[in-house]
Amino acid sequence: MHPYIKTLLAAMTPIGELRLAIPFALAKLDLSIEQAYILSVIGNLIPVVFLLLFLEVVSLFLIRRSTMFAKFFEWLFARTRRRIQGHYEIYGYIALVIFVSIPLPITGAWTGSAAAYLLGIPFWRAFGLIALGVIISGIIVTLASVGIIHLV
Repeated sequence: MHPYIKTLLAAMTPIGELRLAIPFALAKLDLSIEQAYILSVIGNLIPVVFLLLFLEVVSLFLIRRSTMFAKFFEWLFARTRRRIQGHYEIYGYIALVIFVSIPLPITGAWTGSAAAYLLGIPFWRAFGLIALGVIISGIIVTLASVGIIHLV
């Protein structure tokens, strides 16, 4: 499989996102910093489109069909509400950008998409805010990755 495809796919994963894709592309796939960054950001944004468009429809469908999915979405939505609701009320849209841009587990584009859905943010506004957060997160992860790779 081509290194570009591997990078895009790594960035699309809900757990790894940019935190996985950028270091992987730099250290294992020998991509340039620019290639790793751009492909990872694009790969991380691909699921966002589908999540923002279809999260409600898919979650309602699955909740109606399975108690396991009902419990999963109840947990996911409750946790996401707890993590961002108060910040959103105080800081507004910038809270979503900050939430997505912090490159830690359980933050990022996937959870940011769920938060945008739960907060009722319209598609294009949510996509723009999440994209800005992904761009910032990508810069942070790239700088950290380059520093760590050079140290090793």
